[in-house]
Amino acid sequence: MRILAGLSATTTLLLTGAVAGVFFAYSVSVMMGLDAIGPEQAIAAMRGINDKIQNALFLTAFLLSPVAAAVTGVLLLVLGQRTAGVVFLLAGAVYVLGALVPSFAVNIPMNDALDAARPSAGEAARVWADYSSRWTAWNHLRTVSSLFSMVLAGLGMFVWGRQA
Repeated sequence: MRILAGLSATTTLLLTGAVAGVFFAYSVSVMMGLDAIGPEQAIAAMRGINDKIQNALFLTAFLLSPVAAAVTGVLLLVLGQRTAGVVFLLAGAVYVLGALVPSFAVNIPMNDALDAARPSAGEAARVWADYSSRWTAWNHLRTVSSLFSMVLAGLGMFVWGRQA
């Protein structure tokens, strides 16, 4: 069971790190790059990005991060590693509340609305400005939450190692 817990803990750290990296890249480069081009091109590019990000690799990391954290937390609790188990459960909760909930409540619906929008050339600047500023603000929350979840997973591994 210790080996399974170790594999699950490592998986949690890797998945949360991967998602945090994606969100971080959007916050510090992708959205700024799109803001630097014309709104019509930015809208078209974001539509393409939103279509292509729905792939098995991203979705696995995005959706399974909190599952891996919860599995690790439960395994550690069963092994009598209470503090480390609770830290992993907290990592999962932070990820759910700070990354998944905003994604499904805000960012994904905004992506769907952008995909459905067909603004005229004169409206594109307003549509993109409204979308970009709000979407990016919520992405910053997802970035910080994912990074914090990753840090908690690392802390859980550290605590577990000290308890063992």
